[in-house]
Amino acid sequence: MIHRSPLPDVPIPDVPLTGYVLARAGELGDKPALIDGPTGRTLTYTQLDGAIRSLAGGLVDRGLAPGQTVALMAPNLPEYAVVFHGVALAAGRVTTINPTYTAREVHHQLRDADAHLVVTVAPFLTVALEAAAGTDVQEIFLIGEVPPDAAGDLPIRPLTELMGTPIDQVPVAPDDVVALPYSSGTTGVNKGVMLTHRNLVANVAQVVGPAGITQDETLIAVLPFFHIYGMQVIMNSGLRAGATVVTMPRFDLEQFLRLHQQYGITRSFVAPPIVVALAKHPVVDSFDLSSLRQVFSGAAPLSGELAAEAGARLGCEVVQGYGMTEMSPVSHLTPPGQMKPGSVGVTVPNTEMRIVDAATGIDVDEGEDGELWVRGPQVMLGYLGNPEATRATLDEDGWLHTGDICHVDGDGHVYVVDRLKELIKYKGFQVAPAELEALLLTHPAVADAAVVGVPDQEAGEAPSAFVALRPGVTASAEEIGAFVADQVAPYKRLRHITFVEAVPKSASGKILRRLLRAQAGGGGQ
Repeated sequence: MIHRSPLPDVPIPDVPLTGYVLARAGELGDKPALIDGPTGRTLTYTQLDGAIRSLAGGLVDRGLAPGQTVALMAPNLPEYAVVFHGVALAAGRVTTINPTYTAREVHHQLRDADAHLVVTVAPFLTVALEAAAGTDVQEIFLIGEVPPDAAGDLPIRPLTELMGTPIDQVPVAPDDVVALPYSSGTTGVNKGVMLTHRNLVANVAQVVGPAGITQDETLIAVLPFFHIYGMQVIMNSGLRAGATVVTMPRFDLEQFLRLHQQYGITRSFVAPPIVVALAKHPVVDSFDLSSLRQVFSGAAPLSGELAAEAGARLGCEVVQGYGMTEMSPVSHLTPPGQMKPGSVGVTVPNTEMRIVDAATGIDVDEGEDGELWVRGPQVMLGYLGNPEATRATLDEDGWLHTGDICHVDGDGHVYVVDRLKELIKYKGFQVAPAELEALLLTHPAVADAAVVGVPDQEAGEAPSAFVALRPGVTASAEEIGAFVADQVAPYKRLRHITFVEAVPKSASGKILRRLLRAQAGGGGQ
């Protein structure tokens, strides 16, 4: 059975992303569009629009051709929107990079995305320079001043030098790729997700009205803009609505609460670990959060009990949504006043879903568990340069197979109950077991390894390894943990290591992860 959204369809124009997001910039004028929370530095809508046009002109003058890629590796700052939309206005592609990545991880993304320029900030310059070696990156630009001792094999310049004569949109087609965030998908290593102007415009339209985001609101942007949730649900949807977006470069609970009080934050888009803090941390009572109308949680499952506890303490709705990078990202959200405990909401407008028996491919009845499939204008074009992975996720009828086990009730509310896919969700970030397993197998003492997620109250799931050592070789959990930590972003680090005689596998050689999850926590680091 195909379930259509209970919400009415919304218009989705065939227009470029930046013009759609900033359609009201002229009207809003001197209203703050983005505020750097820690410093109060502000970009008005007029200033934002002008800076984007100037950067686009500079990129074109510097030879950025339509379809070429610019890598953006930065924390949440007002300039993030300038760079993102400046590239989009110049008909380029933006690949957004997690600033906590190691040089090895950044190098993979720069090569895979074929990036020609990198925009970053001074604290990440060393990693950017190391990662750019052996890629097509020609220059590195820094948001802010270039440190006097900055040196490398590539030219390093301030972003201000990239500003040129303001231009209008360089012609693009709706199906041209504009964003290349990276996702592990349902399994495996990170892949570039090709999101088009139409995809991102569609999802902003599907979110702003149904979520009730309005221009009289002030949103907090603590979730990173490099993540599709921060990029689309906070940055682009907030600007489209004409709201003010207050940015935070990193999460600090007291600063997060202080900014809510200082700026009268009306809506807080967060991930479950922040909801845990809002529900349980004593410092929350020291701040005035009375302006909050809603806390919207996404990126990982949130229990109905925790949402209710946080909502009672804050005196506002605490609701959930659901999505994937591959869906730009939102396929389900909870409209204001329609919260159901444990539900991720209803299908967004212009979108269809099916709940399918994973073994047979046959639709299941209402209330029964099955894999969630989604079809709509927000679904990705595919994975960059990886048709095999695309076919495994996106079928010929346009259904995206999410790998999540869900059921739907009579009101169209969806409940996520389990995952088919092997991804670990640590504080909302995707951790692919295959990547960590491949890395573990490069350690000289390791004969075999398997990685699973184990429940963690704060993080949701924690990456945990089961390691079989080579005969006659010794190694400590601390040594192996440090070996992995040196080569991956902090959220991918192993939280537990258990030594085993052998990794349990099926007759076909597949790791029996359910057995390992049951054993997890029995020893190690």
